Amino acid sequence: MSRLNQNEDSLVRRIARAFAHEQGGGRNTLKGEVGDDAALFAPRRGYETILTCDWFLEGTHFLRDKHPADAVGWKSLARAVSDIAAMGGQPRCFLLSLALPQACTGRWLDEFLGGLGRAARKYCCFLAGGDTTRRKEILINVTVVGEVREGQAVLRSGARPGDVIFVSGRLGEAELGLRLLRSAKAVANKRTAAVKKHLYPEPRLALGKWLADERLANAMMDISDGLSSDLPRLCAASGVGASIEEGKLPIVPTATDKRTQRYDGLQVALNGGDDYELLFAVPREKAARIPRSFQDLLLTKIGEITRGRAILRKDKNNRKLELAAGGWDPFRKKN
Repeated sequence: MSRLNQNEDSLVRRIARAFAHEQGGGRNTLKGEVGDDAALFAPRRGYETILTCDWFLEGTHFLRDKHPADAVGWKSLARAVSDIAAMGGQPRCFLLSLALPQACTGRWLDEFLGGLGRAARKYCCFLAGGDTTRRKEILINVTVVGEVREGQAVLRSGARPGDVIFVSGRLGEAELGLRLLRSAKAVANKRTAAVKKHLYPEPRLALGKWLADERLANAMMDISDGLSSDLPRLCAASGVGASIEEGKLPIVPTATDKRTQRYDGLQVALNGGDDYELLFAVPREKAARIPRSFQDLLLTKIGEITRGRAILRKDKNNRKLELAAGGWDPFRKKN
């Protein structure tokens, strides 16, 4: 049967076969087979279950002519796994809902499943089932089931005045990668650090688990829409404010690369999305226990949690200005 003329059952069988070798490692939590009516998940004693889902849409989150299919597969799972990392948990299995045009059921699908499979193996997150349908554009929805030790989940709502605010990694790097990708006349070099960060993000599972296990973070979330948009969400959940220092932000040095010199590194760091770094608040008495790096991942103190609800940024002239939410918002009106 031609792959361009296959039916839905054959498509589901292809997806199941692509993950057949990975399923064995999930037998402690999964029962049944991919293709059954539903998956059975058995949480372990002493653990709580984490549930999260994420859309990944052609034209909104990726471009078919710019984003390699394997990167789309990798990122569609990594984005959702990052939500598990932000609570200090570990992923266990996922559901994949996939809408495809007929033209993408051949090579594109094979490469997509290849990238998705690599991410599944790396993060020990096994395919449990899902759904498929046909559509003009590609629509992907991933639901991840994870777990965290009972009582150790780190929420957004635990920040307290006086807590020190930290971020992991370098902010705005993925946004720079997207801009380089979109401006490239041909396929962009995937080895460029910024492009790689955009195409193949790394959810910070080990860091999130360490912060949870050591009970170092009062509150935590991942930076998916940009610091200027995500920090206010953490503060709103905790009923607090925040003050950050622009001079302390871990900014990508754009001036060293001719292709990125035209970009304002500070604005990209504040508003760029897709970094999937961790933003976390640490009690002041525990802040000294946060190292400058964790497993070669930069950790940076950028400010503190304050009383009230104001979200402020201190500029290079020591002026305190309002931090306006300028990150990704699918419902924001475009000028």
